[in-house]
Amino acid sequence: MILKEKKVVIMGVRNKWSIAWGAAKSAYEQGAEVICTCAEENLEKVKTLLQDLPGSSVYVLGDVAVDENIEKCLEEIKKQHGKVDGILHAIAHAYSEDLRNDFILTSREGYSHAQDVSSYSLLAIIRMAKEKEMLKEGASIVAYTYYGSEKVVEGYNVMGVAKAALETSIKYLAKDLGKEGYRINGISAGPIKTLSAKGIKDFGSVLDVVEKKAPLHQNVTTEQVGNATSFLFSNMSSAITGEIIHVDNGFSIMGV
Repeated sequence: MILKEKKVVIMGVRNKWSIAWGAAKSAYEQGAEVICTCAEENLEKVKTLLQDLPGSSVYVLGDVAVDENIEKCLEEIKKQHGKVDGILHAIAHAYSEDLRNDFILTSREGYSHAQDVSSYSLLAIIRMAKEKEMLKEGASIVAYTYYGSEKVVEGYNVMGVAKAALETSIKYLAKDLGKEGYRINGISAGPIKTLSAKGIKDFGSVLDVVEKKAPLHQNVTTEQVGNATSFLFSNMSSAITGEIIHVDNGFSIMGV
């Protein structure tokens, strides 16, 4: 087990279909103590899920656009668990109208909201965790992104722009965090049927295209993304930082 005796925080679990839940299960199977966070409305769902991961715990993380919510959640985690070895950022949100309308119609408020929640929250969370001395020596941070940050994906719109900012943030954070021996990487996961994916127009057609064009001719699973996350949390990836690793059955390497 590559995460034996490690503690990892999985931020952004919503339900059994969420990619973050795949990461929680993989980390648990690899020997980690799993600490989840979720929105208050999902708390009972996540508590039920965690019955399958004995010894795991969950904490409410309110709107990450409010610093006080992040502070409160991190303080509770540190009080109960001390320092942690890894943090997964699987948090993103955009207004539905900004996903369904043309990108040019994105409002200033919608643009700011997507950036704040989906990108800036990573920086805020890691900075506060560092200030609270929550990170163990050699700690690893992972954030989830998507191919829509690199190429235009119909219906991804402002979220693609936010994910592009997230990916560049990972590189700059890698430089800062590396001074203290911490690592940070991103995983660009292929499309998966999640609650969030329902907000993307014609999402089913995206899955069909990936299955047809990806070298492995299949769509990725939450288990596969979770296993890649566990690898990045582990000491086996100790020389990797500032990278965006594609877990998409090779789809991102294909041209026309």
